[in-house]
Amino acid sequence: MSRRILSDAPAKLGESLKSLISAPFARPNPIAAPVGIIDVYSQIIRESRARKYGELPGIALSAATTFTLNSPTALPILHHVVKEQTYLKTPEAAELIREVGLKCISFNGIPRTINCLHGLREYGEREGWWQTLEKKPTRGLTPENVESVNERGRALWQSIYTPLDEKLYTILGKSHPDLPVYINGAHYGPLLSDPAERGKLATVGRCLTSVVAVACLRAQGGVGPQVLSHVYGLLKAVQQGAHQDELEEVDAKGVERLATDEGCEWLLDSVDMISQFMGRNFAHPIEGRIVIQQENPEDVDPQHIPSKL
Repeated sequence: MSRRILSDAPAKLGESLKSLISAPFARPNPIAAPVGIIDVYSQIIRESRARKYGELPGIALSAATTFTLNSPTALPILHHVVKEQTYLKTPEAAELIREVGLKCISFNGIPRTINCLHGLREYGEREGWWQTLEKKPTRGLTPENVESVNERGRALWQSIYTPLDEKLYTILGKSHPDLPVYINGAHYGPLLSDPAERGKLATVGRCLTSVVAVACLRAQGGVGPQVLSHVYGLLKAVQQGAHQDELEEVDAKGVERLATDEGCEWLLDSVDMISQFMGRNFAHPIEGRIVIQQENPEDVDPQHIPSKL
């Protein structure tokens, strides 16, 4: 029997491969904070207050959009605006922004959250306040809590999608049997629903999580049905009274005003304003070195795909 010999030597990549990975057309780098983004954030915070939506929705949508667009250097600017123009001061503002970023994982994936949280941490360390933030995790799974976490996730799923929650679960399972299992077990339970014990960590409850979802999905583009479902989710959260359980009276009344056609239009318009100012980097056509030659372009219609390959 042959034995596999393991080597500790680091793997080496050729210069051509490394150049291709970092090629400009592949957009390998995060978006730099554009000049003037401070004015955009400030306008959104002011409008949120003036329209009596409260300050939290403006902060949540701004943070979620920034995470989605992958701009780590814009987050310190947002943090500055929040602590200067709202009742949240340095640690509270940072805790809210990074908690929003964590929940963005469910809508954007992990890499953008890693990029942006790293950028916020570097800024906080330079400014000397990062060490004041909470360090104890609260979302770990253990044999003792796994069932209660699953129940928490199922309750959130049901509250968002009722009366179609079971039907949607079944539909997702037809695409892949593990799809709804993973969504509930890895996202709705451990991440999107909040543990009871938070320490100094911010709590982004049911209502603000819907704001985060709408902002992330709108900024991505290409997922209109999911945007629609989470707009409905925000409205349902208020109909179910979640805002009264999660938020102080002033903020609860603000979210209640937000959960209207006018309020949701403002939410979408605000996300669009940040996206247009920064420049989207999801699903944009790019000029690269690969050219696809196609004799009959109409054949890409899904209706024309052969049933047998």
